[in-house]
Amino acid sequence: MLPTLVTGAMSHGSLITKTHEAVATAVNMVGGKSNCGEGGEKLSRYNTLKGSKIKQIASGRFGVWTGYLADPMLEELEIKIAQGAKPGEGGQLPDKKVTVEIAALRGGTPRVELVSPPPHHDTYSIEDLAQLIHDAKAARVKVIVKLVSTEGIGTIAVGVAKAGADVINIAGNTGGTGAAQVTSLKHTGRIAELGIAEVHQALCENGFRDKVILRCSNAHQTGSDIVKSAMMGADSFEMGTAALMMLKCVMAKNCNVKCPAGLTTNPEVFDGNPKSLAQYFVNMAHEIREILAAIGMPSLRDIRGRTDLLHLIEHKNIVGHLDMSSLLYRAKNIHIEKPIYLEADYHLDEEMFDWLQQAWDGKEPFAP
Repeated sequence: MLPTLVTGAMSHGSLITKTHEAVATAVNMVGGKSNCGEGGEKLSRYNTLKGSKIKQIASGRFGVWTGYLADPMLEELEIKIAQGAKPGEGGQLPDKKVTVEIAALRGGTPRVELVSPPPHHDTYSIEDLAQLIHDAKAARVKVIVKLVSTEGIGTIAVGVAKAGADVINIAGNTGGTGAAQVTSLKHTGRIAELGIAEVHQALCENGFRDKVILRCSNAHQTGSDIVKSAMMGADSFEMGTAALMMLKCVMAKNCNVKCPAGLTTNPEVFDGNPKSLAQYFVNMAHEIREILAAIGMPSLRDIRGRTDLLHLIEHKNIVGHLDMSSLLYRAKNIHIEKPIYLEADYHLDEEMFDWLQQAWDGKEPFAP
């Protein structure tokens, strides 16, 4: 149960050092995964309780270097295509937050703002993305591709699966809210449920559902939220704001000015306890088990895609005239045994890696 829970990509820079370390510590205590976000983290945190098991490759490529990919704790690499709360927009770390420490981590200059462009400038086609995924897998980890919930996302997700991604992360308009402008929060993005349902259905109909993990960022705060996302088709569940609330975030909505809890600014007032966040994850797992027991299901895996267990609220004051019935469509899951695109060629890399390892150990000559 707990390994399916992960924290959202919140960078060391958007969060102060203590907050960033507290999130990673709490998640590692219970067996989940934390995402370090763009820019990475201190080398001293690698392979410790304060280290993150997920690292991000964003459009700015800040902090990405060989050591970044060689962290012994690294389990997943996330290629961020977009954020749910601001699809089609890049990222910006204000100059005031680019301290000497942050500049050193990201390879920048202190007090000079860091801007991540909207697109990856080396990825303009599905073939480019496939090459990036293939290169990322050289680190011997799972590769995540983060997309946003929108119309037609199912077709894109199928292409990403064919390109060799291990995990597809669907972010709704409630994901990445701390890094988005007010206008973006109010007028862009789509709810995660639309994207999760469409991607799950598309993967099932094309035979890729059992070859990838579907993760979603959907403002999960309770066990009920997790169960509903699982019934829509999700395998793994991401939380960002809820994690910060357990570290005493008061939702003042002025993260970049003067954070009352000291999570993003004012580090001197931060007094969050990682144990509180760890206990929150444990409590959520217990709530999920209680809900599953009440409906007679043994695990989250058994309710994946079980939209027949959901009931739509069709009151006009809530959904207006929208027809949401497509969310409850149960697609037939087609199974494909043969390897998908690129997957068939990975054995060549593995054979070469084994030969190099034996040569390095002195068991084989370097010259073939």
